[in-house]
Amino acid sequence: MRDIAVVLLLLIGATFILLAAVGLVRLPDLLTRMQAAAKTGTLGVGCTVLAVAVFFGQAGITTRALLIVVFLFMTAPIAAHMIARAAY
Repeated sequence: MRDIAVVLLLLIGATFILLAAVGLVRLPDLLTRMQAAAKTGTLGVGCTVLAVAVFFGQAGITTRALLIVVFLFMTAPIAAHMIARAAY
């Protein structure tokens, strides 16, 4: 059961990261490219880190993984917003 959860989280994460890459290539201007990279990239990396937490299943690794996800969700959108304001 744990292996299935790991595989699903990795597939979801890889799909979101692939969508971020496609968005960077296909979208027309800087602001929409940044939105695609910030939103889908954050979700993709978050799912991948959660897959690592589920795979190892140790309290220390799970705590670090959750802290990474929280830090990523707090900083990536703010950083993208600040870069977009500077570009505008």
